[in-house]
Amino acid sequence: MNAPPSRRPPPLLRFGVEEEFLLTGPRSRITVPAAEAVVTDAARTLGPRAQYEFLATQVEGCTRPVGTVTELRAELADTRRALVCAAERADCRLTATGTAVRPSHHPLPVTPKPRYQLLADRVDGVADQVGAELCGCHVHLGDLTLRQSLSLSARMRGWLPVFQAFCANSPFCEGNDRGTASNRPDRYARWPTFGPAPLLDETGYRGALDRLLADGVIFDRRMLYWYARPSEHLPTLEVRVADTSADLDTVLLLAVLLRALAHTLLDPRTPARPVLVPDPALRLAHRRAAAAALDARLPDPLTGRYRSVRHLLPALVEFTAPALRRTRELDFARHLSTHLLATGCGADRQRAALTRHGHLSAVVDDLAHRTAQPC
Repeated sequence: MNAPPSRRPPPLLRFGVEEEFLLTGPRSRITVPAAEAVVTDAARTLGPRAQYEFLATQVEGCTRPVGTVTELRAELADTRRALVCAAERADCRLTATGTAVRPSHHPLPVTPKPRYQLLADRVDGVADQVGAELCGCHVHLGDLTLRQSLSLSARMRGWLPVFQAFCANSPFCEGNDRGTASNRPDRYARWPTFGPAPLLDETGYRGALDRLLADGVIFDRRMLYWYARPSEHLPTLEVRVADTSADLDTVLLLAVLLRALAHTLLDPRTPARPVLVPDPALRLAHRRAAAAALDARLPDPLTGRYRSVRHLLPALVEFTAPALRRTRELDFARHLSTHLLATGCGADRQRAALTRHGHLSAVVDDLAHRTAQPC
């Protein structure tokens, strides 16, 4: 006789965050190719948690995997502090924005590392033509098997536009303002394999990667830019949908709610299951999230009806409330989500800085100040 399925909650997951930043000049306010100096300096404190990115105008800070939001806040603050100080010593500023605010010098300087040079050759100028100074905030959830990661990715798909919306932080792109809250997704869409993850089991996933490699679409498995993907080097699901954020509380809300959603969807006792959103509707939802952020109307993952993000974010908190209560983060999530809805997302703050001062240099100054605040 087969044993009945477990009705116990799933094991608690750990989480970690990767934040990508631009380096900007304190006087020019445009991006500067100082990554070599900044990463080398910051690595004295952070070790391998200070990392290069595709372009020499970008750096990345990584936390260690932790179990509590208090630990995550400390990790993020320590990582930012080391990078902020290293940037100051290199006469530049750490700046958290999804796209460069002011026009950058072209051609954009590729980091002189073999993989990045190969990537630049493979995309054949796309990086410089559409702009590759694209910075995201990636959350790792684990430990998970490949099967669990793929199952979780499939069930999370309908919720990810909500996360994208409240993390929107790229309204300006190299001096251009198209009236959207997040320019990063549109720019990133010119790259291969970007967008919502397909619905795949383990066999389908391995087959899809093999075909992409054989067809030359990608040259290694790290070139999957899906919004959620199994990590190739860690036992985690990596969620990549968010713009990087200058506001540390937004990063914490992103990570806390993603982990709570994972716990909820993995819990066999959860009564409500997300409705399956077809790919065309899902892509439209992501476009709406990028365009209107908190004011976007998106399909409710539990009912399929269209609702404002201002309703969906509190609904997400309440849907995941049992999981948040289990990790003692429910009051924290309610407070941060209420505060964000009252004060606006990163894109709102960038536009407010422009309104106050009348020029994009002030937007860069405000972003650099906010990025350094927790430090």
